[in-house]
Amino acid sequence: MATSFMCKTLGAACLGLSMACATPVAFALADVIETPARPTELAPDNLLNDVERAGDRLVAIGERGHIIFSDDEGATWAQAEVPVSVTLTGVDFGSETHGWAVGHSGVVLHSDDAGATWELQLTGIRAAELAIESQEEAIAEMEERIAVAPEEEKSDLEWALDDLLFALENMQADLDIGPVNPFLDVWFGDESTGFVIGAYGLFFHTQDGGETWQDWSPRLDNAQNFHLNAITQISGGAMVIAGEAGQIHVSVDNGQTWERRESPYPGSLFGVTGTSQADEILVFGLRGTLMQSSDLGQTWTTVNTGSTATLNDGVYLNSRIILVGNGGAVLTSGNGGDTFQEYLRDDRLGLMSVVPISGTELLLVGEGGVTTTNAKGKNLQ
Repeated sequence: MATSFMCKTLGAACLGLSMACATPVAFALADVIETPARPTELAPDNLLNDVERAGDRLVAIGERGHIIFSDDEGATWAQAEVPVSVTLTGVDFGSETHGWAVGHSGVVLHSDDAGATWELQLTGIRAAELAIESQEEAIAEMEERIAVAPEEEKSDLEWALDDLLFALENMQADLDIGPVNPFLDVWFGDESTGFVIGAYGLFFHTQDGGETWQDWSPRLDNAQNFHLNAITQISGGAMVIAGEAGQIHVSVDNGQTWERRESPYPGSLFGVTGTSQADEILVFGLRGTLMQSSDLGQTWTTVNTGSTATLNDGVYLNSRIILVGNGGAVLTSGNGGDTFQEYLRDDRLGLMSVVPISGTELLLVGEGGVTTTNAKGKNLQ
């Protein structure tokens, strides 16, 4: 059964439906961007897409602009003040107090009080304008290259210019519709430097805590504008992006330049994490796919998880690997990924994110809200 939580992992279908509605959608999206999230005691029980730590606090984000936080390892939750009511898809904290959340309609939110209150920093309209400005600069540069290029090179450059112009027309058409494209993940290294990624190749960078943003998508080898689903930094300092069509991009200079890695899997990847080993990457996605690399993605080993569930999130802690996914799947490994044990939760509700909490217990969020479990994903008695 298709549910709203599938919009993150099946974004193309959801976006296609939105674009088919054209003008009415633009008005609807403007409304949810301008409407604060409504307070409700049910927020911890509704769809939640991500959870992160802000110091000792847990902060979870989800549908209708819901952001909740807990100061007692998930025993009780309070709802944050949020200026939008769009579905939120990702959250990250650059320090114990400064965090960013992203979501549908291209929104970026910022908190400076560990997630208790939030302000709107960016919307899909401004993101589209920035992307158009970047594309116009690329067109101008290409026209200059054509003007001075040898005659035998001009034909190829003119084809490239046509591609740029066609892409610009698509961007302008999207802007006319409204802020339909969602951001899907966010990463901040401190209170200033961060990245947001999303559908159709959205990729933006800030160096001032989100006060201003730059279109970073031209720095990726992603000419087809495939969705970018997850971004993180791994041990050793490298950054990794995973996305649609088996995309894996790696940066070893704090995100200034990126190289696309060859992937043995052509399907969608929805998550990426590191381990305690420098330069080691774990990426995962559709049909229980998990791949491991010890050399920053130069070579890959496909790991047999024993699962066919779509995997949405994962963490590594002291040789333990925990992966969560659709259908209530919780996969655990206590030997660094050599073998996995799958547990399918009784409710079969999709799981979107996981964080370790007290001892070996886990806090899961997803289609059924917040759940605290034992190390295997089973409910606590």
